[in-house]
Amino acid sequence: MHIWAVANQKGGVGKTTSVVTLAGLLADAGHRVLMIDLDPHGSLTSYFRFDPDSIEHSAYDLFLGNGKIQESLPKELILETGHPNLSLLPSSTALATLERHAQAQGGMGLVISKTLAILWDDFDYVLIDSPPVLGVLMINALAACQQLIIPVQTEFLAIKGLERMVRTLTMINRARKRPVPYLIVPTLFDRRTQASNKSLRSLKEAYDEAVWHSVIPIDTKLRDASTAGIAPSALDNNARGVKAYTSLVTTLLEPMS
Repeated sequence: MHIWAVANQKGGVGKTTSVVTLAGLLADAGHRVLMIDLDPHGSLTSYFRFDPDSIEHSAYDLFLGNGKIQESLPKELILETGHPNLSLLPSSTALATLERHAQAQGGMGLVISKTLAILWDDFDYVLIDSPPVLGVLMINALAACQQLIIPVQTEFLAIKGLERMVRTLTMINRARKRPVPYLIVPTLFDRRTQASNKSLRSLKEAYDEAVWHSVIPIDTKLRDASTAGIAPSALDNNARGVKAYTSLVTTLLEPMS
């Protein structure tokens, strides 16, 4: 099982789009893929037409056992998306209440790691959509993952948010046996604007080899796929955004080849 987390301490940078598109492409290649929505806003859950406000069972259930997880529970929470090989462990807005409970309970930072240990033989890839706030949910995502993907919108404020994310990762890595490798992915890039081009240059100057060599462009087809509730590759495999994410998948798989 390969576990990728998609995280940034700023919203609106393309996290959910990145999870769905990457997961869809991996599923298209025949891999068994699980997406985990750890964001209380539930954008990934809503993407596939499940309601995080009213869903009966979700990732929240995993956190109710004081760090202990029943063997049968994770499989009971998984939903099918309608896309072959692509499954979802949904979010609910109840996840927003976890912070105050977590402070009084130990072992809450490894709940997702323990969950994936139970599911280890059932999936080839797991992609975790992390909330944009440092707390027990983001810590779970970073503790569980083997690869971190940091989408960064190519504009000034998003780059400032990246600084917080890198500081958080440094803190998490001190507690891990192995540091989490990370890749910064420039998103929502518009080559026609000076702001996008300047921001991309600033990213590369500040983070050098940690920045992916290409960009994810603005592409209305990605938004159209969200409106339809399907993975972008199922809507238009030749769309500019899908081709860019296909190149990103190739980059992410290189260390595994």
